This record gives sequence, C-alpha cells and structure tokens, in this order.
Amino acid sequence: MGYNVAIDGPAGAGKSTIAKLVAKEKGFIYVDTGAMYRGLAVYFLKKGLKKADVPGIIEACRDAEVTISYDNGIQQVYLNGENVTRLLRTEEVGNMASHISAIPEVRQKLLELQRSLASEQNVIMDGRDIGTNILPGANVKIYLTASVETRANRRYRELKEKGEPCDLEKITKDIRERDERDMNRETAPLKQADDAILIDSSDMTIQEVVSKICSYCNI
Repeated sequence: MGYNVAIDGPAGAGKSTIAKLVAKEKGFIYVDTGAMYRGLAVYFLKKGLKKADVPGIIEACRDAEVTISYDNGIQQVYLNGENVTRLLRTEEVGNMASHISAIPEVRQKLLELQRSLASEQNVIMDGRDIGTNILPGANVKIYLTASVETRANRRYRELKEKGEPCDLEKITKDIRERDERDMNRETAPLKQADDAILIDSSDMTIQEVVSKICSYCNI
C-alpha cells in the first residue's frame, strides 16, 4: 500500500512547485495529472482517432494504461509499458489532451489510473479535488493557500521575470474570478477536506512550506 500526500488549494498557491520539492525530499513520485492526459492523447493519436470521435476515444480508453516513474529525478511517462515522454510536448498531443480532458469517461479512466498508482507507490498529488475526490483516504492532506494579493503578486513577478507584459490589477481580478469558479463548479469543487491541514503560505518561503509539509509525513 502506497503512502499518499494530497495537496489542494486555489490557483497560484504554489501547489505544483511545493509538491515537486516535497516529492524530491521524501523520495515520493509526483503525479503530474496533466502529463497523464498527454499520455492518453498519444495513445489515441497512435490509433488514428480524431478529436471529434468521442465514442472511439471512450472505447479506446479500455486498453490504455498510463503510469509515471522517475529516472534520476526526471519524470518519465509510460503508455502501456512504453516510455512516451519524448512525445508529450508536441502541439498535436497538447491539443488532443486539452480536448479529451473534457470527456467524463476519460477523466474517470485517469481517476482509476491515479488511484491505482497511489495504491502501489508513495505519491504526492496536487490539484483542486485530490483530498476530497481523487485520494480521499490520503495519509496526509494539505490545503495550501495564500491571500489573493500574495498570489497575484507572485504571478506578476513571475511574468515580469519572463519579460511578458502584465497588469497586476488584471491578474488580481482574474485570480478572484477563478477562485469563484473553482469553488462553485458543479463537479468536484475546490474545498478544504474536513481532515486537511490548512497552510497559509502568504508569509512563508517555499522552503518553509516544504519543511512544514515534510514534517507531517510519517515515513
């Protein structure tokens, strides 16, 4: 039985960054759900399926298995035992992944694969509904958040460093609106699990957050 850590929280809270660092420190597998969607997309494209062929995609899900492992700290994605990592970042795969992510049966397939992986490996997974829906029995559940202002400033600095045009007021507005959507969506809304530990990172460094989460992992 795997040891599971679930990290949920709003957009811009730093979930993925923190999860990857905790995974590295604890020797866990970081489950990148986006990469898993791309893995399925590779499978459908190899079978010659088109985005519009929803029945065909649903049928093909039966024979697809996507797993994640790490080689020298670098994530590797396997499709039915074949390493397809090098194929994941093409525009064609990205477009297919974006499309299939809206198909309920595909989401259910990945839910099964994610739970299967978590049952066999020590994993850390981040998202909006990990502790409430995907891994409700996780050993450690974290609800990672920060004030809207803090999250907006982080995003603003990130974009400025990349040399991209950005407006702090618009970023703040977008984050507020996204919070509203995520918390009120019909399917798997964002919320803190009853048994999740609340961590507000507004006044914490990344390493302080990582150390705090690691301290809760009894393994």
